[in-house]
Amino acid sequence: MSRSWSRTSVAIAGATAALAVLTACGGGDPAAAGDGGHVTITYWGWAKGTKQTVDAFNATHDDITVKYEEIPSGGAGGYAKIANAVKAGNAPDLVSIEYPSLPEFVSQGSLQDISQYVTDDLKKQLLPQAVELTTLGGKNWAVPFDAAPQTYYYRKDFFTQHKIEVPKTWDEFRTAAAAAKKADPKARIGTFFPDDPTTFEAMVWQAGARWFATEGDAWKVDTTDPATKKVTAYWQGLLDDGLVNSATSFSPAWTGALKSGDTVGYLGASWGAGALKGLVPDQSGKWAAAPMPTWDGKPAGGMLGGSTWAVTKDSHQAAAAVKFATWMSTSPDAIKARLSSGDSSAYPAAAALRPVAKKAFDTGFYGGQDLYGLFDGAAAAIKRDWAWGPTGGTTNTTLKDAFGKAADGNGTLADAVRSAQDATVRELRKRGLKVAGQ
Repeated sequence: MSRSWSRTSVAIAGATAALAVLTACGGGDPAAAGDGGHVTITYWGWAKGTKQTVDAFNATHDDITVKYEEIPSGGAGGYAKIANAVKAGNAPDLVSIEYPSLPEFVSQGSLQDISQYVTDDLKKQLLPQAVELTTLGGKNWAVPFDAAPQTYYYRKDFFTQHKIEVPKTWDEFRTAAAAAKKADPKARIGTFFPDDPTTFEAMVWQAGARWFATEGDAWKVDTTDPATKKVTAYWQGLLDDGLVNSATSFSPAWTGALKSGDTVGYLGASWGAGALKGLVPDQSGKWAAAPMPTWDGKPAGGMLGGSTWAVTKDSHQAAAAVKFATWMSTSPDAIKARLSSGDSSAYPAAAALRPVAKKAFDTGFYGGQDLYGLFDGAAAAIKRDWAWGPTGGTTNTTLKDAFGKAADGNGTLADAVRSAQDATVRELRKRGLKVAGQ
């Protein structure tokens, strides 16, 4: 574990301790249900391949039955549904929560501390970055499932035809974008997603930004640091010069541009391999993947999403829920079932499952490329000094609204990150949390 990562973890522990009054209301009876007979647990999620995974568990386990309900993805209404269920006292036992949203659910007292079930042996099996992102205040709040290292997907046939080099740096990305536009005035090698702040956040994470940190029991917020300013100015320039598209992520407009060949590149993550394959199956063999461009050409990255399994505060089946979650995260049978859908290219946080995932995911769409070998390198390069704050919903809603305006020419990306700073600080204070230097 790096020294800077350790300092970050300790600092977050200090700030999270200040949230004890909020989290004390959580933590239903974590009785070791499942030790003395059959139990049934409820689970809400949305990731591709989840139904197949649940079916595989139920077919092979007699002590626990999982009742699965598919809900919208977190940002598309899933988190609101979970929050409302927690308030109403009828939440499921287990829920899917992405890393960026976990601190907010913890700070609101919606989840149980599951430290007694997250053993050292389990932690050793998982990517250290994933474990740290689920550890707040020295307590474990979720079981990591996957990591989501940044990955660049591109139309190999287009790049080859027009003799465009696959970019290794962001300077080269701009050069390649200009070359693609010159070769075909409609072609763009990337898209800015105004509705998806997490893609932008992965970019600033890669660049070395630290939006959230702590001083004692107070939060420090800085969305306008030098690294963020560099990324913001870079993307503003790409947009101003018409070198990238602007479209809602996974919208008909964006998908249509992929199908027509107007979009020939996608700045995504490991899970994007399965998503892209499902969107344009007729383009099989034309796509390839590469490491995300970096500022200096050296490996570096952030995470774009990534899922965990968390136990809600009123669940009386914590032990059974964590047993199921651990199986989903560490069992070869679980990852085989999930990837059997053909649409999931999940990159497991558990190192032992990556060879299994590599074998299970059909890479024919990418010409048989070793995608999981690429993901291995990208995951190892994830910077280890990033932390998410307890008001991610406010930060991202503000960014989404402001990015949308900027993409329409009403304001700039710099205006957006400044507004996110102000809104985040206001929300922290509203919740009674201390803010350093404000």
